[in-house]
Amino acid sequence: MKKLFAEFFGTFWLVFGGCGSAVFAAGFPDLGIGFVGVALAFGLTVLTMAYAVGHISGGHFNPAVSLGLWAGGKFEAKNLVGYIVAQLIGAVVAAGALYLILTNKADFVSIGGFAANGYGDLSPDGYSMTAALIAEFLLTAFFLLIILGSTNARAPKGFAPIAIGLGLTLIHLISIPITNTSVNPARSTSQALFAGGEFTSQLWLFWVAPIAGAIVAGFIHKALFDKE
Repeated sequence: MKKLFAEFFGTFWLVFGGCGSAVFAAGFPDLGIGFVGVALAFGLTVLTMAYAVGHISGGHFNPAVSLGLWAGGKFEAKNLVGYIVAQLIGAVVAAGALYLILTNKADFVSIGGFAANGYGDLSPDGYSMTAALIAEFLLTAFFLLIILGSTNARAPKGFAPIAIGLGLTLIHLISIPITNTSVNPARSTSQALFAGGEFTSQLWLFWVAPIAGAIVAGFIHKALFDKE
């Protein structure tokens, strides 16, 4: 249960911090943090929670990461369902908190895109479904390679959260204009549930592409990099 609570709180913080920065601060009049600020916020959520609770649960905070670690031989299949459920609950609760804050603003009109992920008309810069699939697959694959490599027994000790957090920041710097950056099915699900409409119908891509990329990366790391 400690591991599941750690995953819950870690995923909550990722969504609340990362998506919260996008919803509240990215376009704040005149002093918005922009894409760079949002990218950094996502990286900082993972970095801080990896240090805070990573020693308890491993610090996945992402169904794709759990499945990628399983593919890489670093996580037992029997724990997958519990971790993924805890991650989804944490993400949805965080999105609910963001929704309550946003809708209690004095001049509230609509939640808009609510930092949800999308392609085509819902892509921030109009990228197609194919572009979104390629980007989410590749970026999640490299995210898993960073995670698996930095946590390997032969890697320098204690620095993995920094590499992982900066890796997620770089991923967002690349792909916010493409899909608003997912690489995390829990993060995508929580925002799509509140944004509704076409965001919900496009949610499949943000499960399929990240999970496929993560599993491929897990197998690659296990085959090529895990042993001397």
